[in-house]
Amino acid sequence: MSIVAFVITLITSTILKIQYPGIFVLMMLEGMLLPIPSEVVMVFGGYLLYENELPPYSLAPAFAILLIVGTVGNLVGALLAYLIGDVGGAEFIKLYGKKIGISERTIDRVNLWFKKYGEVSVFVTRLVPIFRTFISIPAGLGRMNISKFISFTVIGMVIWDTILIYIGYTLGTKWNYILGISDNLTYAALAAAAIVLIVIYYISKKSARNGTTAS
Repeated sequence: MSIVAFVITLITSTILKIQYPGIFVLMMLEGMLLPIPSEVVMVFGGYLLYENELPPYSLAPAFAILLIVGTVGNLVGALLAYLIGDVGGAEFIKLYGKKIGISERTIDRVNLWFKKYGEVSVFVTRLVPIFRTFISIPAGLGRMNISKFISFTVIGMVIWDTILIYIGYTLGTKWNYILGISDNLTYAALAAAAIVLIVIYYISKKSARNGTTAS
C-alpha cells in the first residue's frame, strides 16, 4: 500500500468510526501542517451526507455541523501553527521541518508571498492547496494581529470547506474522483486567488488615488 493510499484509508476509517470528533482532529492536524489533506476529509464528509450517515441524519443541520466542526478544527490547528511561528518558527522548521514534510524552500516561498501581499494573503491562501496551511507560520513570524488572523482564516476556511462538502455530496459514491482531479482543483484555486488579489489591488489603488485627490 502506498503512503497516499494509507493516509486516505486512515482518514476514511477514522471518520467512519468516530465521525465528527474524527473530522475535528483530522482538520486540526492539517491546520498544524501535518500531511492530512482537507480535500479528502471534507469531501468524504460530504459523501457521508449523501449517504445520510452523519447525525442528526438530516441534510441541512448535518451540513452545518460538519462545516462548523471542520472549520473550528482547522482554526485550532492554524492557531497552533501561528504560535509556532510567533514563538520560534524559523528554528522549528530548521530542526523538524523535514520530519513532517515541510522544506525550508516551501516556507521561504510562503514567507515571500506573505511579505508581498500582507495580511490579505491569509485569506487568499486558505483557498489554495498546500499554501493554505503553511501561511500560518509566516503570519506568526510577522506577528500579524491575532483578531485579523482569526477573521481572515475563518472566512477562507468556511468558503473552502463549503466547496469541498458540496463536491463530496454532489459526487456521492464517486467522491473519490476528487483524488484524480486534485491537480485541476489546485490550478483553479490558484487562478481564483490571483483574481481576488488583482481585484483587491485595484480597489486599494483606487482608494489611495481617491484619498490623494480628496486631500
